[in-house]
Amino acid sequence: MKAARWHAQKDIRIESIEEPKIEPGKVKIKVEWTGICGSDLHEYAAGPIFVPVEEPHYVSKDKAPIVMGHEFSGYVTEIGEGVTKVKVGDPVVVEPILSCGTCAACQKGKYNICEHLGFHGLSGGGGGFAEYTMVDEHMVHKMPEGLSFEQGALVEPAAVALHAVRLSKVKAGDKAAVFGAGPIGLLVIEALRAAGAAEIYAVELSPERAAKAKELGAKEVINPADIDAVERIRQLTDGGVDVAFEVTGVPVVLQQCIDSTTFEGETVIVSIWETEANIQPNNIVLSERTVKGIIAYRDIFPAVMELMNQGYFSADKLVTKKIELDDIVSEGFEALVKEKNQIKILVKPE
Repeated sequence: MKAARWHAQKDIRIESIEEPKIEPGKVKIKVEWTGICGSDLHEYAAGPIFVPVEEPHYVSKDKAPIVMGHEFSGYVTEIGEGVTKVKVGDPVVVEPILSCGTCAACQKGKYNICEHLGFHGLSGGGGGFAEYTMVDEHMVHKMPEGLSFEQGALVEPAAVALHAVRLSKVKAGDKAAVFGAGPIGLLVIEALRAAGAAEIYAVELSPERAAKAKELGAKEVINPADIDAVERIRQLTDGGVDVAFEVTGVPVVLQQCIDSTTFEGETVIVSIWETEANIQPNNIVLSERTVKGIIAYRDIFPAVMELMNQGYFSADKLVTKKIELDDIVSEGFEALVKEKNQIKILVKPE
């Protein structure tokens, strides 16, 4: 079968590999649509980050080259012995977290902060940029009636956004800022709206993404090239937002997020980082602010799909391009590097 495999930084190849053969406890899926994630882009431009290169991953037992793609939907084509959660023909999405199940975090049910955390489609085990993939039964969620496969490909990134908002201190009526209106930032705006945030401000350079942020619920979108974003947010909110979300991975932005919050405000770091970021701790200490990080999601896919059926996280509003697997580098990864007007690109892996 055809698959896109990561070999090295800036080296993703379309190759013919063996189709997975069903095993006990596993579910084989014909992939319909797969989204290109910001994490995929990080691996392409600056990896390896999650891709195991020197040693096989603790859970998947794989190392590069690995099949990429972890935001995907499809339908079940085969089930292994003992599988009862789904049946052949079911439309499904995959929660792609690889966890060991035995470390302290896993024992407490917090599998997304597993000591050996990895992702199907980043850390081996197969991936969504292939015609077929196979996963453990517990990773599969049946899609409810009414969701398209395109919508299903957005469940994973929407789960990141909803998890970030859920773990923040945002409550109904609060004010929030989202720094970065890429795919995850836009989904955070929608998750904030679902959580009842009264005022949402976005900070974004791209005019196209700024317009989309406004469409999805931002009260005002600030271009940091034109104006001091922190000062503008503090003016608009009479002293700062309750919670700021950092969704850029740009070092200078982290301090701006912190400074945009009011006293006892909170900054939530959603990005995966390629470099270190400098901050001034006194800006946190003297106002008793807090900074926390989130990674991925846990126990949230069903809630995301229910919100989708209520109209949130719409693929029609967020998908800007659909491409074939053969064009994934030129029309996918390179387009996302060069064209900041792109939001979510979906790939048909056939």
